[in-house]
Amino acid sequence: MSIQEQIDNYISSQPESKRSDMQTLHAHILKTLPGCKLWFLDGKDADGKTVSNPNAGYGAYTMKYADGSTREFYQIGMSANTTGISVYIMGIKDKNYLAQTFGPELGKASVTGYCIKFKKLQDINLNVLEDAIRYGVKATNED
Repeated sequence: MSIQEQIDNYISSQPESKRSDMQTLHAHILKTLPGCKLWFLDGKDADGKTVSNPNAGYGAYTMKYADGSTREFYQIGMSANTTGISVYIMGIKDKNYLAQTFGPELGKASVTGYCIKFKKLQDINLNVLEDAIRYGVKATNED
């Protein structure tokens, strides 16, 4: 099964209101990042134990760990959570930047160092979310 098929199956498995929001968001991310690498993480570790919610990923960058090791990972992630949807913007060094820069204009969302959580897509300003996504991709491409 292709990664796109895994993402489609994951989105299709969500309850209707979340499913349509995730389909719309998936399309917007693909439009914002044309030709990006797609990822699908099922949320399970090497032993098959669930360690996180499944998530779709977009783009690629090299994560650098404190011990000097590196790993390729997605730049943008999308996941269903118990109350709505999470969008992950990876690799931003300033953990206050997202909340300070995009939080006030975003709408009804919780914004942390790398995660934007919201209940429904209609609760947020999608243009501001796209700006945050573009910023995150630009920040990781400059490393």
